[in-house]
Amino acid sequence: MIYFDTCNTPIGDFFIGIENNYVVSFSKILPKGIKKETTLTKEVKQQISSYFDGKLQHFNLPISLQGSDFQKIVWTHIKTIEYGNLQSYKEIAHSINHPFSYRAIGNACNKNPLYIIIPCHRVVSSRNIGGYALGLQNKKFLLKLEGYNF
Repeated sequence: MIYFDTCNTPIGDFFIGIENNYVVSFSKILPKGIKKETTLTKEVKQQISSYFDGKLQHFNLPISLQGSDFQKIVWTHIKTIEYGNLQSYKEIAHSINHPFSYRAIGNACNKNPLYIIIPCHRVVSSRNIGGYALGLQNKKFLLKLEGYNF
């Protein structure tokens, strides 16, 4: 059973999805389940609030990644990109030993079920800021929060 709650942020409202005491989604899409505030949804809200206040640089939440094996590899790698750092699709492709998979990495970012928590906003093109599922304005906002100006 999935429980969900709403989290208000400076870039809009997100839905937190919890299943078996793991965060399975933090997105704009309403998960199917029962609306219920839990200890874990409260913790997600607290950490997200601290992130937007500039007090948290790394999320410490139990997460469960739901996607293809390749997506999970990409998301696991992206989770290691430190606050204030950027990596290109190309750098990630080489890091995960899929040197020609730039587009597939972009697609995995687009399917990220845990926005902000898995920081796909820190992934950029070799030539420019790249895309972002939540829109370039939100990507720029998040990167500016972390010390970058585009």
